[in-house]
Amino acid sequence: MAVKIRLRRMGAKKSPFYRVVVADSRSPRDGKFIEEIGYYNPVSEPKTFKIDNEKANAWIAKGAKPTDVIDKLFKEHNVYEAKEVEATEE
Repeated sequence: MAVKIRLRRMGAKKSPFYRVVVADSRSPRDGKFIEEIGYYNPVSEPKTFKIDNEKANAWIAKGAKPTDVIDKLFKEHNVYEAKEVEATEE
């Protein structure tokens, strides 16, 4: 089963917000998902992005692939660096 970390669109017409979910790559964008790990609101000022770093890095370690947009958001908000800090503390 190919697992992806991706955005699930929510909200009203012309005012979207997104939930960051872990889902099977074959399921529809707004369909069934395995786990919700955060959210992203591009409409608010400033843009809001909240993610559970531990869960995100755990899913990546299990083989989940982030989509291009999620990869960009993770890099902007240092989600990958949180994984490196945890590894050096042990």
